[in-house]
Amino acid sequence: MKIKSNNFAFIDSQNLNLGVRAQGWELDFARFRVYLKDKHNITKAFLCIGYVKGNEGLYKYLQEGGYICIFKPTLELPDGEVKGNVDAELVLHTMIHINDFDKALIITGDGDFHCLVEYLLEQKKLLALMVPNRKRYSGLLKRADFLPSTRFVVDIRNKVQKKKDPDEDKTSSGHPFRS
Repeated sequence: MKIKSNNFAFIDSQNLNLGVRAQGWELDFARFRVYLKDKHNITKAFLCIGYVKGNEGLYKYLQEGGYICIFKPTLELPDGEVKGNVDAELVLHTMIHINDFDKALIITGDGDFHCLVEYLLEQKKLLALMVPNRKRYSGLLKRADFLPSTRFVVDIRNKVQKKKDPDEDKTSSGHPFRS
């Protein structure tokens, strides 16, 4: 009898979301969580995300989908841009739980995580580095020793892409629109 692994995922939500959208498609977070569980034996998926008042419905959806949301307080800049860099939270929670998992799946294309990926690889605790956008990710993550562990979200697009409702992109007059 094969013993199932106890693997955890640590996800840079903004990098994942924007990386996928830049390729012209949208991730279905619920389907992605099922994929992580079924394909990589992910028992806990930590989603590091900036907290924005008014997005409680999104956070509830993510939590009901099986994610453990790690919230970062955000700042609204004078130009209206919202900033909530989750790098420290992702690294901190990975290290807090390092003795709780067999292997970690790190999901980001941000080079700020190269030292975390390097450490997990050295400790034989890295399951994989999953990069949201094959064409736009940090050169710091393209190291030769990382490449055998690197996966790309686009390679599983057919399994995790949000399905379009045929009526979703139409106004009452039947004209398509973009949000």
